[in-house]
Amino acid sequence: MKLRNVLALGLGGAALALVLVEPSLAQTPTVEAAPAAAAAPVPNKGDTAWMLVATAMVLLMSIPGLALFYGGLVRTKNMLSLLTQVFAIVSLACILWVFFGYSLAFTNGGGLNDFVGGFSKAFLRGVDANSVAATFTNGVVIPEYVYICFQMTFAMITPALIVGAFAERMKFSALLLFCTLWLIFIYFPMAHMVWYWGGPDAVGNAAKALAAATDEASKKSAQDALDAVNADAGLLFKWGALDFAGGTVVHINAGIAGIVGCLMIGKRIGYGRDLLAPHSLTMTMIGASLLWVGWFGFNAGSNLEANGSAALAMLNTFVATAAAGLSWLIVEWVAKGKPSLLGMLSGAVAGLVAVTPACGFAGPMGSIVLGLVAGAVCFVMCSTVKNALGYDDSLDVFGVHCIGGIIGALATGILVNPALGGVGSPDYATKPGELVAAAYEFGPAFLSQAKAVGFTILWSGIGSAILYKIVDVVVGLRVTQDEEREGLDLADHGERAYNY
Repeated sequence: MKLRNVLALGLGGAALALVLVEPSLAQTPTVEAAPAAAAAPVPNKGDTAWMLVATAMVLLMSIPGLALFYGGLVRTKNMLSLLTQVFAIVSLACILWVFFGYSLAFTNGGGLNDFVGGFSKAFLRGVDANSVAATFTNGVVIPEYVYICFQMTFAMITPALIVGAFAERMKFSALLLFCTLWLIFIYFPMAHMVWYWGGPDAVGNAAKALAAATDEASKKSAQDALDAVNADAGLLFKWGALDFAGGTVVHINAGIAGIVGCLMIGKRIGYGRDLLAPHSLTMTMIGASLLWVGWFGFNAGSNLEANGSAALAMLNTFVATAAAGLSWLIVEWVAKGKPSLLGMLSGAVAGLVAVTPACGFAGPMGSIVLGLVAGAVCFVMCSTVKNALGYDDSLDVFGVHCIGGIIGALATGILVNPALGGVGSPDYATKPGELVAAAYEFGPAFLSQAKAVGFTILWSGIGSAILYKIVDVVVGLRVTQDEEREGLDLADHGERAYNY
């Protein structure tokens, strides 16, 4: 792919008044060596402080946010099991990340670089308090430890999202084994394919060298260097896929894994016959509210800098969520005669999911439209379509996260258009060191998003099915009927969420 096309479609970055950044458009954290006469970039304390706060906010999304949101939606006898599952997955992902996950996601993988990184930073080898990671502005860096922690929180929450699809019926041992394998073979490669690239300084420096070349030999050498920089990226990034904070890597990825697990494990005992109502919508309300608050770290933090681009991502996260919550509420009110709290909360989460890939690229009005569409479509998927097909996606992981993620990912290719209030894609090569927006072309932009969505569905769907089968053979996926009737709180953990 020509560099012009890659930059026009794929490079998400922080831009003065033009461009936004992709938090997770993670690049190789080590910045290009500065010219001898120039001082090496030093992290700005404001950027560093913001990223520390944003990282803690993303952890808040998982524990206690997601744990309470999911826990309130299951029956009393399974509340503690959901809390335990989410906390255990978060802890497991943390350790795997620092052992080798960060290296597999955000380093060069040699011959497999299109799909996964290498082990050059396994066990955080070579990283210390003085190491820095590039952001999306030329010459701007943050401490690499902060970058590692921020990206780690994404790896923590993504597999935890999956458990809602087969809540109340999967063995705890099987869940931990599956999540371990899923992180290694599905999540870490997806993060690399979507977010790994050489960084703005690598592109800018190579472009400067090409512009300064005077003879044919030096021009060819400089062009080769620029091509090499352009090639040092994950497959979907090279396709031009835009994903500001994880529409493909997090939500579609987890949503497809959830529906595959739901179908392979089977329905809960009594599904479609017995009342399987949430035991505490109060807990679910608390969890959803914490998710919304934490999502500002998720989306605005993905900018990697404290500037106007982060503020735009935050505003979009506000308005899209509110619009989606109202959209679901109104559509449900019309369709069923009563507006429900659970419906509004589900709509809000659908809006958060949909705006995730677009929050740094769309304008506020475009984000409102995106939220309205996501709320209405996800309601139909979680009610009409789910009932018609009869699958038991316990907590609507597929209907909210996968469908919402698909809507958001596809819409990003449209809403990034400056004519629709978007910020455009940054071009780091035309004027090295100056952030300018590349020309927008609907066809290539939308096609790159559609390809990314299709690839993610196949990668996670097929890969997850294989991993579920392996786990089923090794330890078995499902608890016994007696254990399911008793509840997983006692069957798996020997304790209850409530004793009164």
